[in-house]
Amino acid sequence: MGTTSRALEVTIISGEGLRVDRRRQVKKKAFVVVRTNSQNSRSTKADFDGGSFPAWNEKLVLEMPAHARFLTVEVRCKVNSGDKVVGTAKIPVSDFAGGYFPPNYLHFLSYRLRDSGGERNGIINLSVRVKGTENVIGAATCAAAAASSLRPWMGGSTVVGKFSGGVVTGVPVWMA
Repeated sequence: MGTTSRALEVTIISGEGLRVDRRRQVKKKAFVVVRTNSQNSRSTKADFDGGSFPAWNEKLVLEMPAHARFLTVEVRCKVNSGDKVVGTAKIPVSDFAGGYFPPNYLHFLSYRLRDSGGERNGIINLSVRVKGTENVIGAATCAAAAASSLRPWMGGSTVVGKFSGGVVTGVPVWMA
């Protein structure tokens, strides 16, 4: 039960419609930085051929702290003055971990990138797999779901045909 992080396997597949600014498309040297927190990040190699539709197909493995709520994906390109952020996507961890996903389930995801001004700036295509563990499942949620399907009269009371607000609490459990 005392696991503090999980290994993530993130494959950066491709990007679509990337622009350096409103008028100019990315020509080359686009790369991706993936972060789980401020101390843990990995990056792809630069794509020299794809222009505003780069293809990386590069697998990155990084640790995701148990308390992490987002995976940050940042597309950058190399310019004369250094690196320029093309667009960023903050991916909720709940999109690929938790719930009832089987262990090592491979999620294919696409997200809209936003530039520093919040404007749309392309799309990033990636896959994410939580490695080696089953995902966190609330024991009380499982028990409540089982009880309500087997015994519909449990899990809450009804007042004049409306649910009265029964509360189920629990602690997330790592299934081994």
